Amino acid sequence: MVGEEGAFVLGWHEVLTEEELSVTLKVLCMSEEEFKEYKEQDGWEDDSEEEENSTLSNEALSRLKAPCKKLLYDSVLLTLESYGSDLKAEQDLLNNKEAYEKLSRREQQALHVRYGQKRILHQLLELV
Repeated sequence: MVGEEGAFVLGWHEVLTEEELSVTLKVLCMSEEEFKEYKEQDGWEDDSEEEENSTLSNEALSRLKAPCKKLLYDSVLLTLESYGSDLKAEQDLLNNKEAYEKLSRREQQALHVRYGQKRILHQLLELV
């Protein structure tokens, strides 16, 4: 369901891999009976109304059902724990001009990437 990389791509305003995340959340939040029915039908039949509602904008994420929100929230927490430092540490390093300038250009770029990733993940935590 998740694809070869095993990750979902989040942007500032929406989930960029919305179909994969939507299907994954639906399947993981199904009861055993719903999952059996899902397997028997080889997935869901095309439903234009459901397709319309599957766009995972930030607004739509905040309206997910409680079990999906909890699953997403816990997943984000696990992802944040995989980093070696927290958002505040990255922010402090970015704000400390002397320490920042001691970093190599590559380390500075990596810092900006990590900081951006963590900000998006924290935004997602607030939404769900």
